[in-house]
Amino acid sequence: MSQLILHHYPTSPFAEKIRLIFGYKKLAWQSVIIPRIMPKPDLTALTGGYRRTPVMQIGADIYCDTALIADVLEKIAPAPSLYPSPVNGASRIVAQWADSQVFAAAMAYNFQPAGIADVFAGVPEEGIQAFVADRAAMRGGAPRMAIGEGTSTYKSQLRRLSDMLTEHAYLMGNVPSIADFSAYHPMWFTLERAPSLSGILDATPLLKDWMTRMKAIGHGVHEKMTSEQALEVANQATPLDVTQMPFVNEHGIELGSEVTITADSFGLEPTQGVLVAATKTRLILQRKDKRTGTVHVHFPRNGFILKKVKS
Repeated sequence: MSQLILHHYPTSPFAEKIRLIFGYKKLAWQSVIIPRIMPKPDLTALTGGYRRTPVMQIGADIYCDTALIADVLEKIAPAPSLYPSPVNGASRIVAQWADSQVFAAAMAYNFQPAGIADVFAGVPEEGIQAFVADRAAMRGGAPRMAIGEGTSTYKSQLRRLSDMLTEHAYLMGNVPSIADFSAYHPMWFTLERAPSLSGILDATPLLKDWMTRMKAIGHGVHEKMTSEQALEVANQATPLDVTQMPFVNEHGIELGSEVTITADSFGLEPTQGVLVAATKTRLILQRKDKRTGTVHVHFPRNGFILKKVKS
């Protein structure tokens, strides 16, 4: 197997989700640190536009969105499973809720003045304003949840998650599942990156104990890699052969069509390329770039919009 390369930055909550999965599966990986705001020229040379963090690279195959990345890692290292039976389906549902609803409320809570002071300690005012403008652009102008609503919603979600821990050590049972990794990262941000606000967790001691267990999993073994080295890896590799993948045509768009794929919310930069595979769960584009050669960019179907480019 080619190297697992994670394009991320240390304070990214969703990157923490994948770093912890690497640790759980005891996988070695390469760490490429990317900017936390645009421009990200080396990353977008790989993705063609997609800029959310993290992105995983295996040779000339580029994987976007942590739900898909988790599925790919499950195939690479099936044990221990992220989707243990009999809660495999339920764990995915909880994970999707946590990645969207819990994360949104947590970030509204975390980015109040005390949290901002923690997150941006030592950062000049212009750096803070650049971050705010970048995230506003990622939302496509949609308003952020107000602090009051975020706080009340986050507290409610924490109580619900705590209730899931009354009879076993992890959310879905006696071993971690994808639900745990998805629920952990918003609270990790509160505890580790906005510690002035971490008192919100005191009302749910079962969650605090669970967080200690999750943190102990660690990040596995990793080494530093530069973005230039990652681009060269892509340039020297050949993408996976996708010609035998079953074609599931839900959009009336044939393989070989020039298309765009865009997230349906947050991070609305489109990726354009040739549609080379469309399965029940995944869309794959082929792109060519002078810095990377030919790459395949993989997206999950859920959460993304496929459109044909008008000729």
